[in-house]
Amino acid sequence: MMRRSYSRRVFFLVFFVFTTFPAGAAAPDVGEIVARANHMAYYQGEDGKAKVEMTINDTQGRTRHKTLTILRKNMDDKDREQRFYVYFHRPSDERGTVFMVWKHVGEDDDRWLYLPALDVTKRIAASDERTSFVGSHFFYEDVSGRGIEEDRHELVETTDNYYVLKNTPKKPEMVEFEHYIMYVHKSTFLPVKAEYFRNGTKYREMSVLEVKEIQGKTTITKQKMSDLESGGHTVLEFSDVSYNNGLPDDIFSERYLRRAPRKYLR
Repeated sequence: MMRRSYSRRVFFLVFFVFTTFPAGAAAPDVGEIVARANHMAYYQGEDGKAKVEMTINDTQGRTRHKTLTILRKNMDDKDREQRFYVYFHRPSDERGTVFMVWKHVGEDDDRWLYLPALDVTKRIAASDERTSFVGSHFFYEDVSGRGIEEDRHELVETTDNYYVLKNTPKKPEMVEFEHYIMYVHKSTFLPVKAEYFRNGTKYREMSVLEVKEIQGKTTITKQKMSDLESGGHTVLEFSDVSYNNGLPDDIFSERYLRRAPRKYLR
């Protein structure tokens, strides 16, 4: 059984890496690549739900584990308005912590963090979006996505398997990076790696470690964020992933920061 399971994983990875557009097919323009990659990463289905195991590894070899549930819902069919609700189950001292986002493409998002130990709701300012998400190597912006209109996009290379994009912030004073390079898989349009540069040096990297087909959708089920300066990294593993769950609008409201919608968190 273990050998068959391993073989299936190897087959899928080989299929994922080597399946591309037919030879000679014209590449789409950079705007289409960016839009489709953004859709694949954050907008598949009318809504989505997943259980997440977060493993944080620091520079001293210590490991911390967190378990959370992510709920998201698209509020239109244009990949512009979206809601996120992230609920923490463990560790016990963080149980009930909630991160919620109302995403507005082209405008600043509305973001909240509810801390049950203090019974405090904190608004996350735009200047805080690129800070650590609950002690991990992911940033708040990584979890819910960066607006594609915030950067200038350039297709710098096309390989057999990837579109390679250079993304430069339009407002460099709002971020800590000079630019980032993103690798988009050509046949699925899934972004599988992002490399962030500062002072000409790569200091941060996101990499996709595992992908599965779920309800006919190519889905990231394991990814890693590495701090190349400190040597620490965080791994996210997604399970119980489902799409089109019929999530109601009202659970993405301030009322449910303190009163979690447990029916949808099981």
